[in-house]
Amino acid sequence: MVRAAFAGFLIFASLTACGVPRIPGITPYQPEIQQGNYVSQEMIGQVKQGMTREQVRFLLGTPLLTDIFHADRWDYVYWRESQSGKRESRRVALFFSDGKLARIEGDVASPATGR
Repeated sequence: MVRAAFAGFLIFASLTACGVPRIPGITPYQPEIQQGNYVSQEMIGQVKQGMTREQVRFLLGTPLLTDIFHADRWDYVYWRESQSGKRESRRVALFFSDGKLARIEGDVASPATGR
């Protein structure tokens, strides 16, 4: 009898340890999570074809991804998850030719590329 009660207590204790107790009307704090380089439409609007790498880095910051096999391509990747769980993501790729910005591709439109 004591063993059965103890086993029942262990099962109950292990099941209640799996979750956070919820209090009606009160939710736990969930921080906003952000990864990568945030690139807004206004920031891309300042970038023009023919700019040097240093000028682009000054405006947009250091790219998140640079590939040694594609040295003329910079990738800016960004995603943010809000407290409500909604996820926003963006990807912008900049291509250079002879040390100057040749074109921009990705989720943010640029007037310099005519998009």
